[in-house]
Amino acid sequence: MKKIKLFTDFKKEEKWLEYMATQGWQLKKQGLVYTFEPIPPEQTIIKIDYRHFKSRQDFLEYRSLFEDSGWQHISGTKYSGNQYFKQLDNCNCDDIFSDDTSRAGRYKRLSNMMLYMLIVFIPLVTTSFMQETLGLEAFINPRELYLTSGLWELSGSAFWRAFLFETPFALLRGFSTSLGLLIFLAYAFATIKSWILYRHATNTISN
Repeated sequence: MKKIKLFTDFKKEEKWLEYMATQGWQLKKQGLVYTFEPIPPEQTIIKIDYRHFKSRQDFLEYRSLFEDSGWQHISGTKYSGNQYFKQLDNCNCDDIFSDDTSRAGRYKRLSNMMLYMLIVFIPLVTTSFMQETLGLEAFINPRELYLTSGLWELSGSAFWRAFLFETPFALLRGFSTSLGLLIFLAYAFATIKSWILYRHATNTISN
């Protein structure tokens, strides 16, 4: 089974995955969509860390450390960032983190990665605007997406034939021009939201 979800708060994502487990679905893979595999319904604890690894050996040692502590790694790769763990029956603790500081650190690592992606994307968006492939005119005036010469001076059936013929192409152009800006805004939102969650977590610790 596949589901589309978007989370920036690890705690909310963990609770949702625990609910899915009670319905008989365990996370198998997470990317643009969540992929689940059927399991007997169970009450379990799911925890998420956020880490990238330079080598496969570092990644395997990381997994082994948690498995020795009673946590099964159920999803995540050395490049994926999100690492998902399920509590095993022999586990004597209810969290993969030893303290609040390390728990808050995952939000800082996520914020840093989103900020890096945002910085990388800035030149691409800027270049698109300069080349007018992502011009603001298309957002302010959708007519700019229609390239048929004299289209808006036509009338009657001649207008509707030309308009209906070009509309699919105009929509395609509109999607491609807005996609870059939407991705940029998504990275900006994720950067800010994860940083706010990190600051909230650290403020809770200090208080």
